Amino acid sequence: MKIKFYAHASFRLEADNIVVVTDPYTPAPGNSGFDRIDEPADIVIMSSATDSFHSDPSHVLGKPIVVNALELPLEGKSVDPIFIKSYPAYESMTFDYRKEYNRDPDANALYHFEIGGLRVLHMGDTGVPVLAEYLDALSGKVDILLALAGAHATIPLDALDHAIKAIKPKVVIPMHYYSAKGVLKIEPVEKFLAYHKPENVTHVKGSTLQISPQSLPKPGSGGAPHVYVLEQSR
Repeated sequence: MKIKFYAHASFRLEADNIVVVTDPYTPAPGNSGFDRIDEPADIVIMSSATDSFHSDPSHVLGKPIVVNALELPLEGKSVDPIFIKSYPAYESMTFDYRKEYNRDPDANALYHFEIGGLRVLHMGDTGVPVLAEYLDALSGKVDILLALAGAHATIPLDALDHAIKAIKPKVVIPMHYYSAKGVLKIEPVEKFLAYHKPENVTHVKGSTLQISPQSLPKPGSGGAPHVYVLEQSR
């Protein structure tokens, strides 16, 4: 599978002639600050339909099937050829959305799917610790975790560390952290990396990573995952 990091929480995952794009943001100055995706996809998965940083497929080319993870049945749903299961969550309950954005915290969802023989979990925009029942359901069933790493209005880093240890992914790719190009005042990726031993971290020189079931790294000491930090391409 080829993984490409666009920006924020948006990735392109390509395998077996299928392209999935996750959580596309609203581009351009005055919005997210990130550039348009302008590449085709077969499926777009959004963690909600209400957050402009996670739910704007208008600049994804082609005629993708657009899936709102919050609208999936609890047992999951097949969106040919992949099966997607969502885990409903909320934005932070401590961040003052009413003061900042004149609204209450919104619902969103983590979502789990398999592509290219690899099991992927995208953390959406959750701002609360992952529920114990979700951790139990996902433990040992995630190869690649796309992890919210910017704290602030998303999951606290201590709670994220607990979730990673409980889920036991083989690979973690951080997302949703500070970018000079973006407009959000969130933490830099280094704050997240401080929870991981340097020998378990690879800074990829570029925005793409090729990975297969056969090339998944072996767990580090204590079963720690390997962290790949991709460069933003948008």
